[in-house]
Amino acid sequence: MLRRVERLLIDLSICAVLGLGLVITANVLLRALFNSGLPDSTVIVAELMVAAVVLPLAATTASRSHIAVEFVTNRMPPRVADGLIVFGSLFGMLALAPLIWAGGREALGAIEKSSFFFGELHLPKWPGRVIFLVGMVIAWLRLAVMVFTDIRTLKSGGRLTDDHPKEAV
Repeated sequence: MLRRVERLLIDLSICAVLGLGLVITANVLLRALFNSGLPDSTVIVAELMVAAVVLPLAATTASRSHIAVEFVTNRMPPRVADGLIVFGSLFGMLALAPLIWAGGREALGAIEKSSFFFGELHLPKWPGRVIFLVGMVIAWLRLAVMVFTDIRTLKSGGRLTDDHPKEAV
């Protein structure tokens, strides 16, 4: 189920990136050709950037595709490296918790107050806030599932890391 949600969020992120390209291209063309522009294009671009960055976070986490520096852990015993992987996931859960709390407060506040961006279109603030919150919550859930499955794998005698690659000569 979580994989299907992650796939949906990736697809929405792709749509946001395509929308970014469309809005920016249209704005540049309108400025160059007609000395005009799209109203509130900076707000639209900022909100689409949130979706493009935050929505695929859970899928990136699931595939363990975050940027990592492994030159230290590759020199450690495999069990220690495996423990550090679980520690990293737990630390990620702790790091996301305040972001989720603040994002929830911000989203609820924007909805309750009917906040909007000042501009020609008076776009509401809540969609970007809710998108941020959803992305963070799904990423937190993915980390929780990973911690559970990684600990279960380690308890059953399995390993999370592959054998360390041999140095190229």
